[in-house]
Amino acid sequence: MNRALTILKQTFGYDAFRPPQDAIVQTLIEGGDALVLMPTGGGKSLCYQLPALGRPGCGVVISPLIALMQDQVSAMRELGVRASFLNSTLDGASVQAVEQSLLAGELDLLYIAPERLVQPRTLQLLARAEIALFAIDEAHCVSQWGHDFRADYLQLSLLHQQFPAVPRIALTATADERTRAEIVERLQLQQARQFIAGFDRPNIRYRIALKHNARQQLLRFLKSEHPQSAGIVYCLSRRKTEEIALWLEQQGFTALPYHAGLTPELRAHHQSRFLREEGVIVVATIAFGMGIDKPDVRFVAHLDLPKTIEAYYQETGRAGRDGEAADAWMIYGLQDVIKLRQMMANSQGSEAFKRTEQHRLNAMLGLCEITSCRRQALLAYFGDPLPEPCGNCDSCLQPVDTWDGTEAARMALSAAYRTGQRFGVNHLIDLLLGNATDKVRQFDHHQLPTFGVGKQLDKSQWSSVFRQLVARGFLKVDLEGFGALQLESHCRPLLRGEQSIELRRDNLKKSVRQQTQTALPEGIDVALWEALRECRRGLAEAQGVPPYVIFSNRTLQEMCLLLPRDAGEFGAISGVGQRKRDKYSADFLRVIEQHLAA
Repeated sequence: MNRALTILKQTFGYDAFRPPQDAIVQTLIEGGDALVLMPTGGGKSLCYQLPALGRPGCGVVISPLIALMQDQVSAMRELGVRASFLNSTLDGASVQAVEQSLLAGELDLLYIAPERLVQPRTLQLLARAEIALFAIDEAHCVSQWGHDFRADYLQLSLLHQQFPAVPRIALTATADERTRAEIVERLQLQQARQFIAGFDRPNIRYRIALKHNARQQLLRFLKSEHPQSAGIVYCLSRRKTEEIALWLEQQGFTALPYHAGLTPELRAHHQSRFLREEGVIVVATIAFGMGIDKPDVRFVAHLDLPKTIEAYYQETGRAGRDGEAADAWMIYGLQDVIKLRQMMANSQGSEAFKRTEQHRLNAMLGLCEITSCRRQALLAYFGDPLPEPCGNCDSCLQPVDTWDGTEAARMALSAAYRTGQRFGVNHLIDLLLGNATDKVRQFDHHQLPTFGVGKQLDKSQWSSVFRQLVARGFLKVDLEGFGALQLESHCRPLLRGEQSIELRRDNLKKSVRQQTQTALPEGIDVALWEALRECRRGLAEAQGVPPYVIFSNRTLQEMCLLLPRDAGEFGAISGVGQRKRDKYSADFLRVIEQHLAA
C-alpha cells in the first residue's frame, strides 16, 4: 500500500484515499476480487485505475460506452497513464497498433466494449498478454432485471473461467439486493469481497411535482434556477426529446437531442459538445448519460416518469458529481403511469419479468406519492437506511398537506364499480361532478346513484384522487382496453368503510424555489476564478478534451485560495499530480501572477 499511496499522490495528485477506496485497492493489489457499490462521484474509477498501475501488466476495463472511451483515455493520458481502447471506431491499422502495444507491455489500461471482449480474437489476444486485472464497469448491466440490460454482459463469466488467476472488480452505483445477488451469480464473484459505500448523495435536492403544463413548468425551473447551467432533461420517447430540444433552443437555451435513433456520428457530436462546452442541455432518452464523467452537471430533469427507482437513481446521479449543490427535478402524471404499464404489458419479457417490473414501477410510484422524506424512502429501497429526514428534498423543505380522503376514495371506487369497470378517469370524473355529457347520457350513467355526488371537489382534485388510488394499488388501468379503471381486490375494506386513507393535498402553485446555483466558497476572487477558468478552457480546446480533464473546479478554487507562486506550491494543490504540475504550472501561475499584479 505504500506504493499505492505514492501513485495516488504522484499520478492523481491526492494525499489520501476516501474510505473504502483504500480497502478496495489493497484487495485488488493482493490479487482478490471485489464487488463495489459506490454512489456516482464517489471515486469508483480510482478503485481499478490505481491497482492497474500497482500490479504487473495491463488493467482491462469493460465499459458499455464506446462514445466515452476516448474521453476516459484522454483523461488517463493527461495523468501520464499509458491508456488506450479497442472498439469499432478504430480502423484495422489502429487496432493492430493497440494490440502490439498491449503485447509489448506498453499499456497500463485498456478499455474494451463487452461486445468486442467476448470475440475469440480478443480473448486470444488477452491470453497472450500480461493482465493486471479486469474491471467490469456498470456491472448492473449483468442483471436481466436491470434497467440497462445488455446481453453481452451475460457472457462475462468467461473471465473467471478463462483467466482464473486475474483479479476482477465489478462496479456500479445502482443495485438493489436482488441485482447484487444476480451480479455475484452471473460473474461468479461468490468469493469476492463486497464493498457497499452507501447510496446517499446529500448534495442533490430531490423534487417531484405533478405535471400540469410540462413545458412551462420546465421553463420556470430553468429560468429561475439554472439559466446558464449544464444539465440533462430525460423524456420517454425519441420524438419528445427532439421536440423539447428544439423548443428549448427557441427559448434561448443551448439544447441538443440524444437518442438511439440518431446517427452514431451525431450522437457522438452532441455528447462531445455537452462534455466540452459549458451551459449545454442535453434532452435525452435513457440512452444518454451512463458513465458520463462530467462533474458540473447542475440539474437532471425528468419530464416523464422513470420505470424504476434504479433508473431514477442512476439518472439523477449524473448531477453534482463534483459534490456541489445540484437538482433532481421531476414532474409526472397519471398518463405516465398508464403509458409505462402499457409498455410493460406489450414487452416480450416473460411473465416473471413483467411481474418484477410491475413491482418496481409500483415502488417508483410510491416514491412520487410519499408524504415523508423522499431521500429516506429512496435509500431504504437500496437497504441503506437514513435515520433522520434529509432536509434537502421537497417533502422536508415544504411538508406535504394531507387530508382524510376516505369518503372521496369510496365515491371514486363506487363510480368505477357501478359503471362496469369499463371507463376511463375523465368519464368517471364527469359522473361524479354531475356533468351530463353525451357519453354519460349514452350509457344512462346520469341515472346512477353516484351521479353528481362529488361536487364538493373540482376536476383537478378528483384527478388527484384517482391518481393516488392507482398509485397505491386500489385501482388498476385496463391496458388492453382504453384505459378503463378497474378495482383491485384489496380495495374492498376501503369500499366497505372498514379502512380509512390519507391523501396528498396537491397544490399546483406551490414549488420549492431555493437557488441551487453553485456558489463560490468564501474568500475566492471572482475575477481570478474566471481568469483561471478561461485558461483551462483554452488549454482544453487546444487539446480537444473536456475542461475538467485539465483540472476540476475544486482544484481551480484551491488555486484561488492558496495563490501558489512557484511550481512546488502549485504541485501541492489537491488534484495536481507530477505530470500536470510539469505540464500546466507555467500557464496557471502566469494567470495568478498577472491577477496579483493588476
